[in-house]
Amino acid sequence: MATLIHPTAVIHPGAELHPTVTVEPYAVIGAKVKVGADTVIGSHVVLDGWTEIGERNQIFPGAAIGLASQDKKYDGTESLVKIGNDNRIREYVTINCATYADEITLIGNGNLLMAYTHIAHNCVIENEVIITNAVSLGGDVHIESQARIGGMTGVHQGVRIGRLAMIGGMSRITRDVPPYMLVEGNAARVRSLNLVGLKRAGLMDVEDGKVFQSLKQAFRILYRSDLPLSDAIAKLETLPDNDPLHHLHRFLKLSKQEGRRGSTPGAKSDEIEE
Repeated sequence: MATLIHPTAVIHPGAELHPTVTVEPYAVIGAKVKVGADTVIGSHVVLDGWTEIGERNQIFPGAAIGLASQDKKYDGTESLVKIGNDNRIREYVTINCATYADEITLIGNGNLLMAYTHIAHNCVIENEVIITNAVSLGGDVHIESQARIGGMTGVHQGVRIGRLAMIGGMSRITRDVPPYMLVEGNAARVRSLNLVGLKRAGLMDVEDGKVFQSLKQAFRILYRSDLPLSDAIAKLETLPDNDPLHHLHRFLKLSKQEGRRGSTPGAKSDEIEE
């Protein structure tokens, strides 16, 4: 361990670090922190609170993880930050603990959080998400797997961002972002399907392209027709069913439930690429 932990690091005796963890100069690690194998903790990183970090993560200089929720209702009670495996957490990222006892701020596996990203209390980030520089997430934001968020975007508390969604830089996100869509603007609008993301995920080739064709039909029904949103969502049930379409349909129905912020609207003047 002596070769992996720099002598200037300050590590509480109660912290639990796997013997293969690397800790660089001037890092500070609190009493309740647990860190898994082969994780690298950069210089001047602060890990505190009830924080669990998995294996093979890279945490770059200046990141602050597990510190108190900025929710004014937080009273210092035990609440968690849990981070999975194979994440890259870049310089000066901040990840706050949850607000109430036994709640959690959760980061999954294989995510890239670029410099100056802020993850507020009770956020959930699934797997293989990329959040670009200086994005700020309000509390209780949920980001599904493989979503991409452009730099300097602000996301309102309680918003859900769907699988394989792409949000353009400097956007203002105040409503749920449907899966597979490209969204941007202030105020944000659905512009098209996320064609690049769908191609990279292999969804254009599933079932000889039938899945992609069904998503194109769904996009036109939702954002290019004159149907009210409730009728458009209902009409999706007439399309040939598949897992991505089913997920989109379920997501939109959940967005309409009481207490949700609703779904990001479309911009009918922008045509989908063929």
